[in-house]
Amino acid sequence: MAEELLISVLARQIQISLVENGVLQETLIERTDRSGLVGNIYLGKVLRVLPGMQSAFVDVGLSRAAFLHVADMSYATPETADEVLEPPNITSLLSEGQQIPVQIVKDPIGNKGARLTTRLSLAARYLVWMPGLDRIGVSQRIADEAERERLKAAVESLTQDHNYIIRTAAEGCTVGDIRSDIEFLNRMSLKVKDRLKTAKPGVMVYEELPVTMRTLRDLVWEKTDRVRIDNRELFQRAVLFAENFVPVIKDKIHFYEGARPLFDLYNIEEEMRRSLSRQVSLKSGGYLVIDQREAMTTIDVNTGGFVGHRNLEETIFKTNLEATHTIARQMRLRNLGGMIIIDFIDMIKDEHKKQVLRALEKALMSDHVKTTISGVSELGLVEVTRKRTRQSIEQQLCETCPTCSGRGTIRSVETVSNDIIKEILRSQAAYDAEGYLVLASQSVVDYMIETSLLADLEDRLSRPVKLQVEVLYNQENYDVVLT
Repeated sequence: MAEELLISVLARQIQISLVENGVLQETLIERTDRSGLVGNIYLGKVLRVLPGMQSAFVDVGLSRAAFLHVADMSYATPETADEVLEPPNITSLLSEGQQIPVQIVKDPIGNKGARLTTRLSLAARYLVWMPGLDRIGVSQRIADEAERERLKAAVESLTQDHNYIIRTAAEGCTVGDIRSDIEFLNRMSLKVKDRLKTAKPGVMVYEELPVTMRTLRDLVWEKTDRVRIDNRELFQRAVLFAENFVPVIKDKIHFYEGARPLFDLYNIEEEMRRSLSRQVSLKSGGYLVIDQREAMTTIDVNTGGFVGHRNLEETIFKTNLEATHTIARQMRLRNLGGMIIIDFIDMIKDEHKKQVLRALEKALMSDHVKTTISGVSELGLVEVTRKRTRQSIEQQLCETCPTCSGRGTIRSVETVSNDIIKEILRSQAAYDAEGYLVLASQSVVDYMIETSLLADLEDRLSRPVKLQVEVLYNQENYDVVLT
């Protein structure tokens, strides 16, 4: 699998795109005025404790208070443990005015503040240090059991501190590589501890790496062929970072000097535009319909123009099977997070259902974000959860429609016209005006004239009603003025 990372810099934006075999798989966009906060550590101050929600609001110096749930507090058993303890009441752990070190695990999204944890962690290339873990964990993506044991033994031989998670990138690394990471994390942890002793509430004591360096640390591995950067200053900083922290990837970093824009090499911009579309075509002729909402994202699979060659069940099975690969790619490309409900076309055979689920699981194995498949529900829906740490591509690139306010629909001209008539009748009963002036959009005015609604209303009231087009009004806006 040929893999490349493309990093393009604009005046106020950095965009990073992961390309596999010439096809865009993931995109990360960060704007200078809205940099990501995930990984930053603060000394927070508890503002409110909410026993009913088992949570608290914490001031970390941001414009909006951050949210801390009891399940994200360090008392709890880590996610990788075999069993989870029943959480105590949050009032026994926190009180208003208390100062606590916290780390951001999810950026503020929409009207929601950042999400916090008290389980602090510091990441290096091969290891993550998590105080309180009290054991050495290994990434599940490292499948070879002998390699897992080798890496655990290497960490145990170098330190008495067993609060480490061995990352996927560690596969095949040397003992010297692990030693360098341990020494780096030891230095960083001491700095964080020292800063926490003197910091004031709401002050950041540790800042995660900038998005480009974080990407080099986390996403570049042995199967990455090249990293291309189209900005010389950023290229030089990236090379310096690699020399000091990840020397194994230094030779993969290249400065792009081509005449064509970097993203034109793989048609990235066009792929980004498609990622904002509600409908996604399948090669067979079927298609997906993707609807992203605040509570969840739904993905509907349809056969479309695919009629198959044998029978209906086989046609449905092949469409669903093909859809699994496209769904996995769209989840990564759009950075869909939270709850995702997939409505595959109904299948009769249990074996077909199992094969589609296995295909979806296999397609999601290459996703860098933690994803869990909950199986098929009684209604035939597949429930998926994907960890959400930042905004989706749609949330980053788009804003709420000023006409429909995000509903996706607007009231019809007939509905608006009827609302105008009702308001005039109410006004007539209350004020007995001599006449009325209606200010509305062109489409509503045209409809009321063409359907004789205006003439019928004047006959009913025995009063003049004038219509006036307001070019700045959308279809739902109108005003009734008494004359």
